[in-house]
Amino acid sequence: MALTKKQKEVYDYIQSYFEKNGFSPTQKEIKDHFGLKSFGSVNRYIKYLNEAELIELDWNARRGIKLVSKDTQTERESSSDSDVTDIPLLGDVAAGIPIEAIENCQDFITVPNSMIRKSGKIFALNVKGDSMINDGILEGDYLICKHQSTANLGQTVIAIVNNEATVKRYHKKKSHIELIAANENYAPIIVGPEDDFHIAGLVVGLFRQYE
Repeated sequence: MALTKKQKEVYDYIQSYFEKNGFSPTQKEIKDHFGLKSFGSVNRYIKYLNEAELIELDWNARRGIKLVSKDTQTERESSSDSDVTDIPLLGDVAAGIPIEAIENCQDFITVPNSMIRKSGKIFALNVKGDSMINDGILEGDYLICKHQSTANLGQTVIAIVNNEATVKRYHKKKSHIELIAANENYAPIIVGPEDDFHIAGLVVGLFRQYE
């Protein structure tokens, strides 16, 4: 399973803590070390690392985190490292009403090489909202995108409208541009000549994690 930069930082902290002390940190120590707001955030990191088979858990123990042996990890990594690539995870993109502009790189996500066969600059965005559900794009999905400023009719693009980012189907009309949702509950976004508009990228793949 792919790890984001933050997930790896949590894993590295657990590993270094264990090497220094001979036992694992408590959830409170993890929470305090990273300045997390709640134990729910800690539980999500721990749950994901467990599902990635990097740690084992005894939820009833105060220090119930156990590291999976390095030999097992090395064997797994040696068989898979050449098949994956880290790409920038630039932040969130709305799949409903546009909510925020694409920001500078905050994180990275590891994806199979088969997902990034396109040449050029590749980046990922995390989907917020449900306006593209009929195209199989769900909230929480990672969109794999190729950076480019043009698109053909009907292609799914990452568009910046008045400094806000959204993912929609692209339709160019004579007098305006329409950004079409894949959900009948959403009206098209009409982009006129007075709007600040450009295409940031083309959606070329989708990466989904299952609980």
